[in-house]
Amino acid sequence: MYFYAPVLPPTKPRFTPDITPIFPRMGKILKIVNFWLLLCVCTVSLYARNARVYGYVVDQDNIGIELANVAASKGEWMNGEWRTGELLGGTATNKNGYYELLLEETDTVVLTFSMIGYTTVQQRIIDLHDVLNVNVQLLTDEQLLTEIEVRGIKRTQGTMDHIDAETMRIMPDATGGSIESLLITFAGVSQTNELSSQYNVRGGSFDENSVYVNGIEVHRPLLIRSGQQEGLSFVNPEMVENVHFSAGGFGAQYSDKMSSVLDISYKRPDKFEGSLSASLLGAQVYVGHGDSTYSMMHGIRYKTSRYMLGALATAGNYQPNYLDYQTYITWKVGRQPSAISRQPSGWTMSFLGNVSQNDYRFKPDSMSESFGGQNAKNLSIYYEGQEKDKFLTAFAALSAKGKYKLSDVSLQPSEIEIGFDLSGFYTNERENFDITGEYVLSNAPMDGSAGPNVTTEHVNPSEGQSDVLGIGVFHQHARNSLAAGVITLAHNGVWSLGENRLSWGVSGQAELISDRINEWEWRDSAGYSMPDDGKTMELYYAMRGDSSMRSARVQAYVQNQHKWVGSSGQWILTVGGRLQWWSWNNEVLPSPRASIEWIPGWKRDFCFRLATGLYYQAPFYKELRDTVTDNLGITRIKLNKDLRAQRSVHVVLGGDYYFRAWGRPFKLTAEAYYKYIDRMESYTVDNVRVRYSGVNDSQGYAAGLDLKLYGELVPGADSWISFSTMTARQKELSAVSNQPSAWIPSPTEQRYNFSMLFQDYIPQLPQLKFHLKMQFSEGQPFYAPRNTQQWGRMPMYKRIDLGATYVFNEKTAKFMRAASAKHVKQWAIQFEVFNLVGWRNVNSYFWVADAYGRQWASPNYLTGRMYNLKITVDLR
Repeated sequence: MYFYAPVLPPTKPRFTPDITPIFPRMGKILKIVNFWLLLCVCTVSLYARNARVYGYVVDQDNIGIELANVAASKGEWMNGEWRTGELLGGTATNKNGYYELLLEETDTVVLTFSMIGYTTVQQRIIDLHDVLNVNVQLLTDEQLLTEIEVRGIKRTQGTMDHIDAETMRIMPDATGGSIESLLITFAGVSQTNELSSQYNVRGGSFDENSVYVNGIEVHRPLLIRSGQQEGLSFVNPEMVENVHFSAGGFGAQYSDKMSSVLDISYKRPDKFEGSLSASLLGAQVYVGHGDSTYSMMHGIRYKTSRYMLGALATAGNYQPNYLDYQTYITWKVGRQPSAISRQPSGWTMSFLGNVSQNDYRFKPDSMSESFGGQNAKNLSIYYEGQEKDKFLTAFAALSAKGKYKLSDVSLQPSEIEIGFDLSGFYTNERENFDITGEYVLSNAPMDGSAGPNVTTEHVNPSEGQSDVLGIGVFHQHARNSLAAGVITLAHNGVWSLGENRLSWGVSGQAELISDRINEWEWRDSAGYSMPDDGKTMELYYAMRGDSSMRSARVQAYVQNQHKWVGSSGQWILTVGGRLQWWSWNNEVLPSPRASIEWIPGWKRDFCFRLATGLYYQAPFYKELRDTVTDNLGITRIKLNKDLRAQRSVHVVLGGDYYFRAWGRPFKLTAEAYYKYIDRMESYTVDNVRVRYSGVNDSQGYAAGLDLKLYGELVPGADSWISFSTMTARQKELSAVSNQPSAWIPSPTEQRYNFSMLFQDYIPQLPQLKFHLKMQFSEGQPFYAPRNTQQWGRMPMYKRIDLGATYVFNEKTAKFMRAASAKHVKQWAIQFEVFNLVGWRNVNSYFWVADAYGRQWASPNYLTGRMYNLKITVDLR
């Protein structure tokens, strides 16, 4: 939004965006680091009691062995040799071959390392105390090679990346708990608003990212315009088992979105489990149970961001409340799996349900910000009125999946999996506000002493200039409502025959949307209504619309993946296509996609891949809103039936390098990409609201390089470092000649982005863990009102979040072994510091202009340094 103020006419209009420093003062960082070091030293001196043994179990190729058994027994000297006595503890190695044991200090301990298909190794430790690193190598047992297939380290196939669901529970997160906040540390992914769960991928907008839960695409509310209004994301982290993410070049089974895919699978517990947590940002309760035939999970989440919003520049009474309930139930029917059968080997039915309500109320009080760099200005606003928004959403999906065995076990294995899904989504959204603001625009003193208490007494008429440049009043009004329903019926299947995998799917979707918009804004600047023609009083801005849409959408895909091994190595070829038809504009979208992956035989530590395809961004509803201004100056919304889906060609070339350093596993991933987009629909971003032009008026491209180093920077704790560089440009096409204008940055272009997730712990006290999440990225472009050719760039987005978690369980605390705590698996205390250094990040701008064309961009700052305390209890 932007305001007008009368000032003396300038000699030339100027465009002066705010400029903020890029680098912080190092003194603040050093003080905070010293505080944490002191806390760690004090904690170690109080709690360090047990001995800790850790290390890696690897094979003869120096590759970690997963699920190897590690047993610690008391060493006993019998008949002239050492033998194992009482069992002191045991564990299994993780996917990287890492293990860790906490044992009471004792004289002699024997460690036994074993795994089927490998020889057993024993290590004797005399005088066990403090911290000890023991790495062993297991050799394959030649007598068992004919019966056992030795499996190496897990490798990423295709462009999908795996995310550890457990990391999400302990990572510092200002949104109150979302998977999306972990994605921003991945290469190619960025975020510029910690209050929101939305993210950008390789120059794309928020709406270009698709999210799947159990193979079903989920939707988001449509009227959200700011991070303050957002609740929690659809995905409940407590219910998640597997998370996969692709930043481009994904397969044909995923819908028509141009940027990314987040594919999530919920778990199926086989026994009772549960968790309780509470923090300054909300609370959640989760319960799960199951056996071999059924499983069920229930989760209730409550979030209030009132504490975080209190740190914003606009003071007022924030009352945001978000509540949701989610359930996932599965049960098996029919026969159980059989080795030899041409009949169904069992069906699994499942139900996924979610209902959420987001109630946002806000009574603003005042705001004062200085901006403009050397030519500093101060904008102070005093408000009256309030905003009341409510977003109610519901989702339900009923699924049935079955398996057929088609061949005898002595032949080439063949299996067919088929599934049917019936899902529905409903949203009812209300946005109401009446807010009046009295504003003062003044020169800000160079000493920074300007504040909100600026009055007209600063005017000095005798000098012909004034400290107060203008005063005025504005009133903003909105009565917006939207109701939408989507029903989808889908079928999918997979036929596996040896090293060949054929998948297919078809779906039909019905969409019903009703939308009413009534917005207007009136401005009075020193007694003159803006705009002022000297004759009539007009509203500065008015938009009205009463639209409804009924449409049907049919989608189908087929994809085949074939694996083979040759003299050059292992190859994986995936070829597929997707087809969509939409009744609204009668458009058919063919989308061929292909990828090939090569693991060379000369060096098994490398993996190379190439993916390409034709991708579409099929419109849903927001993209259809075109506008027409009538003779009264009122902008009316019409739905554009001639709008075509945005089209993009993707080319992704990448590779992985697996290696070990300091005895620990690492993976270096590099991906170069290019995306050309035509039939592009231009848009602008204000906070998290994406405003589309409603017509295919642009073309663009995005190209860049993503790098990611993943591994155990600290033994047993996964960390990663990501760096991305890119350029994303667009140019508008002339409505008359269809010729492009000059290239300008896309609204989400960030030419560099560095992010990191680092996990650490104290060796003598592994139950005390530290988590560091940081992001440094170039600011996104922003544009002058109604003029995208006049643009600037926001300051660099800088943020560091730090968390410390202390875990109490049977290994670390004696009171957890008491009978009264038998149903408590563990509990943890987590202390979080958001925006550790206190950087002032900018998310959007208030625009201030005068009748003569001079414009200023007053920044809207995000939250400063904030603290959070969280307590979590896991039940069993």
